[in-house]
Amino acid sequence: MSEVVAVIPARGGSKGVPRKNLRRVGGVPLVARAVAAARRSGAVDRVVVSTDDVEIAAVAREWGADVVERPADIAGDAASSESAVLHALDELSTRGVDVSIVAFLQATSPFIDAAALAEAVDLVRSDRFDSVLAAVQSYGFLWARDASSRAVAVNHDAAHRPRRQDRDPHYLETGAFYVFGAAGFAASAHRFFGRIGIVEVPERTALEIDTVSELEQAQALAPLVDLPEPIDVDVVVTDFDGVHTDDTVAVDGAGRESVRVSRSDGMGVALLRRAGVPVLILSTETNPVVSARARKLQVEVLQGVDDKARALRAWADASGTPLSRMAYLGNDVNDLACLELVGWPVAVPGAHPLVLTAARAVVDRPGGDGAVRALADRVLAARAASPVPQEKRSAR
Repeated sequence: MSEVVAVIPARGGSKGVPRKNLRRVGGVPLVARAVAAARRSGAVDRVVVSTDDVEIAAVAREWGADVVERPADIAGDAASSESAVLHALDELSTRGVDVSIVAFLQATSPFIDAAALAEAVDLVRSDRFDSVLAAVQSYGFLWARDASSRAVAVNHDAAHRPRRQDRDPHYLETGAFYVFGAAGFAASAHRFFGRIGIVEVPERTALEIDTVSELEQAQALAPLVDLPEPIDVDVVVTDFDGVHTDDTVAVDGAGRESVRVSRSDGMGVALLRRAGVPVLILSTETNPVVSARARKLQVEVLQGVDDKARALRAWADASGTPLSRMAYLGNDVNDLACLELVGWPVAVPGAHPLVLTAARAVVDRPGGDGAVRALADRVLAARAASPVPQEKRSAR
């Protein structure tokens, strides 16, 4: 049976933003965001990432995509995206995959509209168009410079400026996705052929990342654009200070420290343990308060850890749990390396701005006042919605 296949070209090299396709927006690598959008559309039978990079390939597989290894001669800066798509289709053919429609997605567009992608697939499947692109309406007056650097009106008469409501819009290509028939694409070797259609997407989704500034814009927009998702994980890891506590400490005359913790956090941890979700406390400091709290909660604790990311990797390897199946709850810059490792980086309200930028979710309770319980509730809700045995749970 023929398939609708999403192809996502994702090279390892990038000059403007180094390792661009692995950079995170909303706590998720860009290539993973593209894979997730294709799967979320419900219109794609198979998602394929074409890459020359081992790390990108690993992330793609974690998120449910097949991988096609791209040869070096079509993985350089001068190589066209079409060449990567054509190569992927040839490779799929050797695997016995019959492709009827191709959805070409660009990982550099972090906010791919899944519903619009499904609409584009339907327009090609129903034979209304041969090729469809994502675009936003534009009423902007465009100008160019001539050979003398003088301004020249492009899409309007400079002497006649009609009101917006009296004008027809133009459409600005977003680069997020293109959908086309596989046979027509193979014949033309170009994404635009035959009857070309447009699917309008919301303007807020139209950002394309080619510079560090655009990456920062996307990271700032992510909390406003991304919809809440179930936090489906197998392990919960937390920092201690600022997460289990309000990040303050009381010191008596003898130098003894005490902190304030939340009983609701204790219940949240107990509910996680009861559901078979291990909890690990990972702390930079060595403090008897942390040890006492871990004993009370009956959870494992690693203290005095200078390199938290290395410790977390080692713990994950020893436990046999993929980092992609972990949530990490943090609040400050010493948590950033761990937040970059896990599938679900989570922050508390009022966390350091860099932590909030790195987070995929922000819980609705502050540290020391139910933050751990808030995360526990979301993890348990995800499990209740999809009660799959742990040994059969997918990477995402």
